Amino acid sequence: MQTIWKPHATVAAIIERDGKFLIVEEQIRGKPVFNQPAGHLEPGESLIEAAIRETREETAWGFTPEFVTGVYRWPQADTERTFLRIAFSGSCHDYNEGQALDDGIIKATWMSRDELAAQPEKLRSIMVLQCIDDYLSGKRFSLDLLVDVV
Repeated sequence: MQTIWKPHATVAAIIERDGKFLIVEEQIRGKPVFNQPAGHLEPGESLIEAAIRETREETAWGFTPEFVTGVYRWPQADTERTFLRIAFSGSCHDYNEGQALDDGIIKATWMSRDELAAQPEKLRSIMVLQCIDDYLSGKRFSLDLLVDVV
């Protein structure tokens, strides 16, 4: 039987407040890197549910997705894995100061696009700035674009 190739389905949250974006600093392969709140789609959950869950787990913020900012295919040459990222923009609320963050998360912080761009070696992937740039350029697609067929 032939193995079927499958991309890694992930979500990300693009949240801007006062010119800064909600960013997680996380430990990946022994070094700290910056990323949006993001992670893998889990069995049985919708893309929107995944974005809400990942944001809460990684930042202690509640997230309300308002738009799809983009769908990104990123083939990772060094690992031969391909990621399919659906990025959502929206707002955050209901910060839970006492909540423990996911394993590997150092902290959640607010950073400007320029602060992130000044440290390219610390970006988890090229998608971090791509998603922010698409958001800043006004890319907004209705959540109705996503349909769960159940």
